[in-house]
Order: sequence, then structure tokens, then C-alpha cells
Amino acid sequence: MCLSDEIDISRGDVICEAQNPAEAANQFEATILWMSEDPMLPGRTYAIKSGAQTARATITAPKYKINVNTIERQPATKLELNEIGECNIAIDKKLVFDPYEENRDTGSFILIDRLTNATVGMGLLRFALRRASNIHWQATDVSKTARAEMKTQKPAVLWFTGLSGSGKSTIANVVEKKLAAMGKHTYLLDGDNVRHGLNKDLGFTDADRVENIRRVTEVSKLMADAGLITLVSFISPFRSERQMARMAMPEGEFVEVFVDTPLEIAEERDVKGLYKKARAGEIKNFTGIDSPYEPPQNAEIAVNTVEKTAEEAADLILDYLERHGYLT
Repeated sequence: MCLSDEIDISRGDVICEAQNPAEAANQFEATILWMSEDPMLPGRTYAIKSGAQTARATITAPKYKINVNTIERQPATKLELNEIGECNIAIDKKLVFDPYEENRDTGSFILIDRLTNATVGMGLLRFALRRASNIHWQATDVSKTARAEMKTQKPAVLWFTGLSGSGKSTIANVVEKKLAAMGKHTYLLDGDNVRHGLNKDLGFTDADRVENIRRVTEVSKLMADAGLITLVSFISPFRSERQMARMAMPEGEFVEVFVDTPLEIAEERDVKGLYKKARAGEIKNFTGIDSPYEPPQNAEIAVNTVEKTAEEAADLILDYLERHGYLT
């Protein structure tokens, strides 16, 4: 095939008939067959592949799942292995598609776990959501760079992760005080505080934890866009959600801080009495007890609170920020 004009065209682009073009959208209603033993969690980011097109996709809670024996529609908050559900999908760029009923090739897709690269689901694109074509990005004249330069600092999101009682909030608070004393512009997002407002409708199931981190990631992006050094203190137990937050930021803007405290030490501290309640069965889905914590594998900063005080840990973090040019 030879094109008459010089056009920037590459793998994933689609050529179609001018009189009958395919649609392009970034939000869809889709039918999904889940193929993984790990459940599909709303708000978690997966890779989506449709033909030669690839992108990042976030799935909302299923509208319903389908009983394959009776074809009955049943309520669902997630999809388990071999379950089929109707969901909305949001994608980070526009996909060219046809509804599956019209074209099986451009109307189908697979979902891939971005950490393991395993195919976890497949689905059928039904139609584009109307809101996908009615919302446009509004350009503004004052940039992130300009906002940061006014503050003589480089935007960053310091993401503190660790078990409950590890000392995340204490260390983040000390870091913010030291930055404030240096005249830097900051904001601290603490897990408990955010659950009093923005996320007060969320519980502590795996699905709710994923949505909790998704919302905080979006808030952190806005604060970094304002030129702030944002400190995020959340347990954030799953690597996939921390990776989602990292991927949402420009290169170098996300700094993962692993507050490394063994479970037995965190439980011994038990400042809020939560471990005692969890052991007594009064709190369900408690991280480290009956819900897993996946420690970082390549955090930019790791602090061991058994060996270091909060002040020493804060100084270690400030030294990292200084050396990497965030404070100038």
C-alpha cells in the first residue's frame, strides 16, 4: 500500500473507508470475561490491547454480572475467575473501534496485568459513552513549570508506604516541618485525614483500597501541577496501585518512600489499638493480619524505623531531595 501524502502513521493506526469511518473514543461500555484467579478490582489499571492498539485502561465497578447458566443479571462489585460482567472502561487515549456486533476484530480486546504481563481478561466493546466525546481538555497559560519556579522548587510526590504503625505519618510530618522551615511549599495528604472527607464513602475491602489510591493519585497530580512538594502518607498495600500512581506522574516526579518496619514491631507499637482489634476479629481486612501488604521492590528511599528515629529518617529524605534538585 502506498499513501499519496506523507502521513505520520505507525503500528496501531487504523485505515478505514472515508465514507464509513470507524469510531474513536476513550470511554466504553464493554462485556468482560475475567480469566485470572486474582479478581478484577474496579479502579485498578490494566493494559488493554485491541488489534495492534495498546493503552492503559481503568475499569469501573461492574453494572452487573451474568449467571452463565440462567443468563440472569446479578449485582456485583468485582469479577472473579470465569465470571462475565458488564462494565465501563476508561482509557488513557482514544482507541479506534467498531462495536463488536459489527466487527469482531476491531470490537474485541484483551486485558493484561501490567506487573506480570499475564492476560487476565478479554472482552467485547459495545459502544462509546457519550461523555467521552463531550469532554475536552482546557488549555491554560500558566504552566506547572512556571508555578514551581515561583516557589523555587521542583514539583514532587513523596509517596510514603508501609504498615499501619510503621511511622509513615510521623516521618512525613517531620519532613513537611523541615521543608516549611526552608520556605518550601508543601501539602501533606494523610490516609486517615482523607478518609474523613474525600474518601469517607470507602471501606477497607481490596476494591475500596484500590479506589482509595486512585482518588489520592488524582489529587496528588493536581497538587504537583500547582508546583507543590506533596507528601502522601498511605499504607497503599498493593504494588500495582503504587505503580499506577508512579505511571500517572512525569518521569522523576514520583518518589516512593518505603517506611520499613517489621510487622511485629508495628504491632508492638499499636498506637491506635488497631492491631489488637484486628487480632480480636473486630476489624476485617486489616493489612498485615488478614489482608496482604506487598513491600516495594525498588523504592527510591527506604528507611528502617527500628534503626532510625523519625528525625534521622526525615534528614535522609531531605538529603535525597537536595541531591536530586527538588529544592532549587
